Amino acid sequence: MKRKVTKAIFPVAGLGTRFLPATKSIPKEILTLVDRPLIQYAIDEARAAGIKEFIFVTSRGKSALEDYFDDAPELEASLRKKGKTELLEALQATNMDSGAIAYVRQNRPLGLGHAVWCARKLVADEPFAVILTDDVIAADKPCLQQMMEAHAETGGNVVAAMEVPTEKTSSYGILDIESENGQMVKVRHMVEKPKAEEAPSNLAVIGRYILTPEVMNNLNQKKEGAGGEIQLTDAIAEELTKGNPVYGFRFRGQRYDCGSKAGFLQATVAFGLARPDLRDEFAGFLSDIMAMQKAAE
Repeated sequence: MKRKVTKAIFPVAGLGTRFLPATKSIPKEILTLVDRPLIQYAIDEARAAGIKEFIFVTSRGKSALEDYFDDAPELEASLRKKGKTELLEALQATNMDSGAIAYVRQNRPLGLGHAVWCARKLVADEPFAVILTDDVIAADKPCLQQMMEAHAETGGNVVAAMEVPTEKTSSYGILDIESENGQMVKVRHMVEKPKAEEAPSNLAVIGRYILTPEVMNNLNQKKEGAGGEIQLTDAIAEELTKGNPVYGFRFRGQRYDCGSKAGFLQATVAFGLARPDLRDEFAGFLSDIMAMQKAAE
């Protein structure tokens, strides 16, 4: 019998150096796309997939993340008094039940695998999800929910996958495909950040995972991989050597790499244009900007 996945790990210990000076005092995960921080998009996706326990792997300077999910009784009372019902509902949607969130520290930046390993005692012997907040995915059905439905059929380890340009394979974990069945591919091998000429395909792993507890056991070995870091990809690939299945899932949706400035700006534009209350004014502004740039050329 397949065990239901109810726990998710959110590795949020990174320093966000690509967004300095903003991230000098504000965690990158609190930066907003329109009016919601990156972490809220990740939490909402996890909730839609049936996640009940949320595990944050943090580091120094991340206390704003903890504060964000607390109740704000004075602010709520003010909104209630002023009759601002919509804002009150939006605010209350960010609250988390006591005990639903746990925080553990990653004291040194030793890689994604190490960050996930830091949550081992909270995961225990259960399957778990991992969500990287840098990867924001716009989809009619949330990406992790799509993966949960696929995982209910296959079991094993499931990673979100998408095609990337060959010249960018060195930035991703890349799948060596054994067979394909619709959106699901069976994985023969996984390689972390291969050179373009050595990549077995251009099907890359992006920031959504459903993993068995055996992967956490593999991380216990603390093997160094690419970049001298403990790589999650390597721990998942080790399951293949034991005959345990790993699947890549081609999700339906648009992924934005909000760990980069260009990706963050692209996501801001896309999410802004998707908002009925902003679309017309924002689209008009963008058209004017493009016309001005064209005229200047």
